[in-house]
Amino acid sequence: MIGYVLRRITQLLPVLLIASLGIWAMIYAVPGGPIGVIVGENATQEQIDAATRQFGLDRPVLVQYGAWLKNALVGDLGVSIHSREPVLDLIAQRLPATIQLAIASTLVALLLGIPIAITSALFPDSWLDRALSGWSALALGVPTFWLGILLILLFAVELRWLPSASGYVPFWESPIQMMRNIALPALTLGVYVSGILARFLRASLVGELQADYVRTARSKGLRERDIIGRHVLRNALLPFVTIVGLMMANFIGGTVVTEAVFTYPGLGRLLITAISTRDYPLIQGCILVILVIYVAINMTVDVLYAYIDPRIEYA
Repeated sequence: MIGYVLRRITQLLPVLLIASLGIWAMIYAVPGGPIGVIVGENATQEQIDAATRQFGLDRPVLVQYGAWLKNALVGDLGVSIHSREPVLDLIAQRLPATIQLAIASTLVALLLGIPIAITSALFPDSWLDRALSGWSALALGVPTFWLGILLILLFAVELRWLPSASGYVPFWESPIQMMRNIALPALTLGVYVSGILARFLRASLVGELQADYVRTARSKGLRERDIIGRHVLRNALLPFVTIVGLMMANFIGGTVVTEAVFTYPGLGRLLITAISTRDYPLIQGCILVILVIYVAINMTVDVLYAYIDPRIEYA
């Protein structure tokens, strides 16, 4: 297992290297570059030249990339153009909020998607299956920003049960306040993803229920609950775990719209602010951190396969 993990890390290094090159190259793809933001619109040519030398942008391209990559490897992602704070510190302030939202949204999606998928698979082609499949299609078709606004109108404006603006409260400080603040954005994201999870898990379960080992288990007199829980569900989890991992990784960097609707202080909202102000070091740092987390989650999913299905060999 350790050897497999080391090989996976080795295989991912070229991916991270190529991705880092693309992230760093953004400053050359955008018209104007960072110098125009730093010195302002009315800067003289002397001021532009001085800033170019100060930030090392007059050096060869590969030399600049090598210096940026060397600093990134030791955790130095530069300094924000606007706040003048280290980029890593700004990301560290927002990342826990996004991770907490991602975990809460994944739990909501699992609590909704798994029962729906199991019930739908146990009664295929029935009215219940069609109703649950219709719900899954509806969950996928409703835009998250629209659902978020509806939830705000219902629970915050009409019922006044939950706050309309969601702040970040760590779970270990106040679990109740954390759940109140994160309930609406987590439900918004979880409902959408539950439709995806329900469809994938239902398809896997239907395929497994038609397998020969299920008929053999039933002929031996095993209870249906044991067949589903111990055999069918475990075999159907392989593709399902992959989707859960991808969705959770997507929550880390893909909650921009939801965080904007609920004014949630997460990494996605920080990235949008950086883009709107053309804060290039902060944009590069946010995307790089999201990329590393995405790769790490996908590698973790690969490792989990061994525990779900012992037949998989990591030779």
